[in-house]
Amino acid sequence: MSPAGPAPDTIVLIHGFWVTPRSWERWIAHYEAKGYRVIAPAYPGFEVEVDALNADPSPVEAITVRGIVEHLEEIVRGLASPPILIGHSAGGCFTQLLLDHGFGAAGAALNSAPTEGVPVVPLSQVKATFPVLRNPANRHRAVRYDFAHWNYAFTNTFAEPEARALYERYAVPVSGAILFESALANLTPGHQGTWVDYHNEDRAPLLFVAGTEDHIMPPKVQWSNAAHYKAAGTITEVVEFGGKPHLLPAAPGWEEIADYVLAWAVRHATTPPPVVAPAEPPAEPITV
Repeated sequence: MSPAGPAPDTIVLIHGFWVTPRSWERWIAHYEAKGYRVIAPAYPGFEVEVDALNADPSPVEAITVRGIVEHLEEIVRGLASPPILIGHSAGGCFTQLLLDHGFGAAGAALNSAPTEGVPVVPLSQVKATFPVLRNPANRHRAVRYDFAHWNYAFTNTFAEPEARALYERYAVPVSGAILFESALANLTPGHQGTWVDYHNEDRAPLLFVAGTEDHIMPPKVQWSNAAHYKAAGTITEVVEFGGKPHLLPAAPGWEEIADYVLAWAVRHATTPPPVVAPAEPPAEPITV
């Protein structure tokens, strides 16, 4: 693993599917108030407002994993020094890809979609993605969830009025093509778009953050993904936050999560790494 460096002054927040960078609005203000430069890039074509994407989802239909990763790499490559990378959901997967490609001083993956080779598929995840995967024709479409499906997948711990408000403010269609690609990645010969080198000894420290009530990417997915990383000397840790749903950036108590993630990232980005073992699932869930 590369030696630690000076404290990062920039944070890059990477959003997931079904939402836009607007989902980070609270974290952006929170980190900027602490003196950090904060960048929350949109996927290519997602630079428009939520209403515009719902009215014309063609940018959602056009995106690819490769296009998203190349776009994010171009942004991070242009920075003066390696930033802290924080990704939510699919953004957590992209954070892992960027770290594997040599970008970032440290990274955190919040309720992360898994990288290739993680076989865990909980029943709640099947239910949460069923509105897309039930119809093969959706592989060529952008699919918008109704409120009931959104609430199950993203905001199941919220009171209904707040969940509906977040649905109206954040929800956009999802790429059926990418969701099918992800679902079939482990069944397709050769490396797919979300492959990482789990034995990469130069990868920066990585923290998985799991909400215990997440339906779409529950803790067992985070633990399984973390356990795949085997490189000696690299830091891979998992923390669970009790009672939290998939939409961690807006969940009650998000400030505690944001502060924990930042403190962890700064500590591990600036301290020479010890020799550590890969993360292993606990006998009993650990919550914060």
